[in-house]
Amino acid sequence: MKKNIFYFIIISMFFFSKNINANDKRTLYEFSFNDVDGKTYLLSQHKNKVVLLVNVASQCGFTKQYADLQTLWDKYKSKNFVVIGVPSNDFGNQEPGTNAEIKSFCETNFNINFPIMEKVIVKGKNAHPVYLWAKESYGSATEPKWNFHKILIDKKGKINDTFVSTTNPQSEKVVKKIEELINN
Repeated sequence: MKKNIFYFIIISMFFFSKNINANDKRTLYEFSFNDVDGKTYLLSQHKNKVVLLVNVASQCGFTKQYADLQTLWDKYKSKNFVVIGVPSNDFGNQEPGTNAEIKSFCETNFNINFPIMEKVIVKGKNAHPVYLWAKESYGSATEPKWNFHKILIDKKGKINDTFVSTTNPQSEKVVKKIEELINN
């Protein structure tokens, strides 16, 4: 019986643990998006900053997290921290709007002034290159399972942690990790 429990634990660790060890040498800084206005947004501008990359949607039960993300941005942006919102319609068609509509929604409803990118695909083989890199290099824990999945990236451009949609951006767990990375 003890042997079966041991094997179960080992197998569970393999399948359910976060794999946050990079399998390649690429960093976040090698990628870019187009922002919500269609302009190229080079992630290299965030070298030596902690980045919280969040796939967002306007019609999701977690949409209220926009306010919490804005609060984090306001609190830590002067400490080399950036929040980047990445709209996606991958989950439940909860981001059906155009980029202009997304921008207006964010500004009107949440006074968002952190960077918002144009709508992209964040899962599967057609995902944006940042999300492909994350999954290929760091494992399936980095692939969003729903809207408001959070990927925390350290000052060297490497993924440090991920947080599921249900984890509030201002939770003690997230804030502690952000502060830890900012101070290192």
